[in-house]
Amino acid sequence: MTVRVVLVDDQPLVRAGLRVLMADTPDIDVVAEAGTGAEAVQLARDIPIDVIVMDIRMPGMDGIEATRVIATSPTAPRVLVLTTFDDDDYVYAALRSGASGFLVKDMALDDILMGIRVIAAGEALIAPSVTRRLIAEFAARPETRGGLQARRAPSRPRPIEGITEREREVLTLVGRGMSNSEIAAHLYISVATAKAHVSRLLTKLDVRDRIHLVILAYETGLVTPY
Repeated sequence: MTVRVVLVDDQPLVRAGLRVLMADTPDIDVVAEAGTGAEAVQLARDIPIDVIVMDIRMPGMDGIEATRVIATSPTAPRVLVLTTFDDDDYVYAALRSGASGFLVKDMALDDILMGIRVIAAGEALIAPSVTRRLIAEFAARPETRGGLQARRAPSRPRPIEGITEREREVLTLVGRGMSNSEIAAHLYISVATAKAHVSRLLTKLDVRDRIHLVILAYETGLVTPY
């Protein structure tokens, strides 16, 4: 199956470079380009797309807002954000807006192509160099209250409605960054069973993908950086 991709970046040279590099990849077809978030939203409405490779910082509607608007459609393409290492705030906001993953721009082309394929297959992906640090750092950041900053108190894990105790265990391990294979080994279950638990969590908790399970695990206190 050919993955239909749209490249969104306000720098034409970046888009051109990615397009050229992907030209010899038979299973990935760059069907359009956009220089703004607004153009990306329009393309998502007008043409069939599997994956949007989205920059964050763009004039007008940025990648975060564009992702939020695109993700509201039940038939929305999946969004893979390309960012730089020091964009933690922006990346977290993009994930909360509905992106299925992000990679850093200085990664090898093969890794970016692999990311596109993973996202197109319905999975989620975060650049390995920033996976746990990104979400753990956000969870530990001060909150702003009345103009003052207050350190988040460590959260005590609380039950999440509608899931079993085993599913709660699996969610905790997903939040710690474990793969299905690692979860299976930790819980002494098969990989297929671990995958089935993750799939049920996605359905029961109504989240798009694995990344959003990780975010939920932090937000509910199942996993903390302390």
